[in-house]
Amino acid sequence: MVSGSFNEGPGYAGDVGVRDAWEALAADPRAVLIDVRTVAEWNFVGLPDLESIGKRVLLVEWQRFPDMAVNPAFADELGEALADLGVGADAPLYFICRSGARSRSAATVATAGGFTRAFNVAGGFEGALGPDRHRGCVDGWKASGLPWIQS
Repeated sequence: MVSGSFNEGPGYAGDVGVRDAWEALAADPRAVLIDVRTVAEWNFVGLPDLESIGKRVLLVEWQRFPDMAVNPAFADELGEALADLGVGADAPLYFICRSGARSRSAATVATAGGFTRAFNVAGGFEGALGPDRHRGCVDGWKASGLPWIQS
């Protein structure tokens, strides 16, 4: 069992902090991290690195760069990617974006699609804006010191 608080959210399994998500991903071989940011963010900002726990991040855009329109094929792309991995409907899915907003929407759509354990990673990859109006230094995956890579 992963320690920490899980807050049930409307329409999905709930919010989980980045460290709790990391621990759950490491502890449960069925758990999957799904990054729903844009291709541009993956390429220029970086990605969570799960290599040390023998996993990789699943990449499915919630919105498309540059117009940031919601990806109309999101549910289909997610379902196909999870099916390719052999992920069942009861597997824990952890959705992450920049700050936790897009990933909340993605978790809600996954839940509506029949996935019963879709969590939002609160704080996201870069977290909230800090006092200097920069992300990545207050909270989120990067600021928490969790492994990440940049191309």
